Amino acid sequence: MEKFQAVLDLHLKHRNALGYGLVTLLTAGGERIFSTTVFQCPCSATWNLSYGLVFLLVPAIVLFLLGYVLNARTWRLLTGCCAPGTRSSCGSCRRRALVCAQLSGMAAVAPLTWVAVALLGGTFYECAASGSNILVRYLCPAGDPACAAQLPLVPCKASAPEGQDLRKELRAQSQVLGWILIAAIIIILLIFTSVIRCLSPVSFLQLKFWKIYLEQEQQILKKEATEHANKLAKENVKCFFEFSHPEEFKTPSMKAWQQISSLYTFNPKEQYYSMLHKYVSSKEKSDSIRSASGDTVIPALGFVDASGIITADVTL
Repeated sequence: MEKFQAVLDLHLKHRNALGYGLVTLLTAGGERIFSTTVFQCPCSATWNLSYGLVFLLVPAIVLFLLGYVLNARTWRLLTGCCAPGTRSSCGSCRRRALVCAQLSGMAAVAPLTWVAVALLGGTFYECAASGSNILVRYLCPAGDPACAAQLPLVPCKASAPEGQDLRKELRAQSQVLGWILIAAIIIILLIFTSVIRCLSPVSFLQLKFWKIYLEQEQQILKKEATEHANKLAKENVKCFFEFSHPEEFKTPSMKAWQQISSLYTFNPKEQYYSMLHKYVSSKEKSDSIRSASGDTVIPALGFVDASGIITADVTL
């Protein structure tokens, strides 16, 4: 039991890193399965380019879109934004644009992994490049017609020595591009993370405390919401079968739900750890927790919006 608790604590502590690692492994494994069992290059000058690019890029686009769909911040941002009577100020639009940029960065992990692994494997690139007229002029000097005719057959492991040499050259190009892409991703990620941490308005230990608070708040919120919904459901079902009037049952108003579901903004004058914290603290002061002067979206605090009562809501 103690070992299970230790594993659970490790999962909670490194949940994001484990999640990205799992996505990377699944993406790499999926690419290997596609390249060995599904992909069959037509070895045709007409179809090689389009066929190879479809397998290289279309799964990456699908994974990119899934990255949006499976992120709770996407639905926090979109839910109710086009409802009648909703007004968006310029400041709100800027905040939404910044959140969209952050979402795009997180959603790009899986597609970039797919492209990098595919380039290292070389199968998709070989097929696509062998049907490119630009590479024909590069790989076949002086417009050698025999070389141009042999190039589309390269992915089919042509037995001719010239075909084997062309295949090795295409494989080398693909792998070089793959390593360049991996290096670029790591460098950009390192720079981006360093800049975000440097611009963080809170210290390292307070950031740790903040994440612990959010985990506890969401666990308690889910538990209380479940109990509250259970009591309300029981009362309504009981009244339905007994033809009686329900007892007075207090639930948060629609406005309250909207306010705690809005995008989080940081204000150094009044520091709150979540929108729920801000709502509870500001309820006695005013009837709204709308953005005030000084409220900004801080990329280092993007994890505040990433949590929800039930993260599986994104599948609805």
